[in-house]
Amino acid sequence: MRALLASRARWSWLGRVPFALTANWQERLREQVAAGQVPDTLLLCEHDPVITLGRSARAHNVLATPETLAAQGVALQSASRGGDVTYHGPGQLVGYPVFRLRRGVVAHVTWMANAVIKVLAAYGVTATFRRDQPGVWVGAAKVCAFGVHVRRQVAIHGFALNVAPNMAHFDFIVPCGLKGQPVTSMQRLLGGNVRVESVVPALVRALATEADMQLFEDTTLASIATAGANALH
Repeated sequence: MRALLASRARWSWLGRVPFALTANWQERLREQVAAGQVPDTLLLCEHDPVITLGRSARAHNVLATPETLAAQGVALQSASRGGDVTYHGPGQLVGYPVFRLRRGVVAHVTWMANAVIKVLAAYGVTATFRRDQPGVWVGAAKVCAFGVHVRRQVAIHGFALNVAPNMAHFDFIVPCGLKGQPVTSMQRLLGGNVRVESVVPALVRALATEADMQLFEDTTLASIATAGANALH
């Protein structure tokens, strides 16, 4: 069977960075990956509070007024990913695999989902992946969302795992346009504090294992992200 992804890719933990920075950076990385100039690259980060509108987003799924969002320090931005409305913020582990696809979008999303499920299992949480409403679910509540965009056979965007975000911010939207479908977090499920940074190593290992690939850390990417974030402020 054809390999799911490349046998080797780099990854980096960027810390907390603006959504706009990673959105623009992914587009540049995609062109570089497609041209063979850089290896497949996994960016892991947290974001400043932001509501993003995917290509299928409907405005009425943003429930809060612009004034309310501004007062709460939550930005509103468009995104090239598929899907509807979602929220990113501190306490949420966001992953952007800028990877060349070898077996299609479904296999790519399933790979990410299986890795997240493996990490949750290590914490004693049983979760499942639903293709009809793409996400990792614990019972009736979604704990991880997915959205991708593919061009030149290279995917950008990825997943958002709720580790310990401000869950009240999800009340500003209809998450992923799924009315009446609750969201949850690892912290809520476990009943205790969980730090995003503590989840990162396990997730990197799970992603590597599920794709039978080597993920090596590239610390220079974090420095680039810091410089870019400072330039935006």
